[in-house]
Amino acid sequence: MNIDSIYNGVVIDHITAGRGMMLYELLGFSKLDCSIALIKNVSSKKMGKKDIIKIDADISLDFDVIGYVDPDATVNIIKEGKLIEKKSIEKPETLVNVIKCKNPRCISSCEQEIDHIFKLTDKENGVYRCIYCETQANK
Repeated sequence: MNIDSIYNGVVIDHITAGRGMMLYELLGFSKLDCSIALIKNVSSKKMGKKDIIKIDADISLDFDVIGYVDPDATVNIIKEGKLIEKKSIEKPETLVNVIKCKNPRCISSCEQEIDHIFKLTDKENGVYRCIYCETQANK
């Protein structure tokens, strides 16, 4: 398989195998009008297998979404064919309108104007809970 290198853009690397599509969907990449490569189950010495997303455009990313889906991922910024910056990701303390509360009785499910806000309640296990009803978010 041959995936071209990118000249100006972003590479999200070291994504845990199987989580690339979730990132693709949550970051809204289907709406972009540029070349995007989602490579699944790539061999990796460090991880065994991993996913990679290459975006051939200089775009801004929501690092909270990446941190929620996979805090071990890295983001590489490419300019003129060269790596200019490599960013590590951390789990965000708060998620706003990234995921929706699944509790049908939660105020965020009933009131359309209310933001869906989740707080990180267990950093070690990556558990997020709705601030309104404390329902645990599912990945």
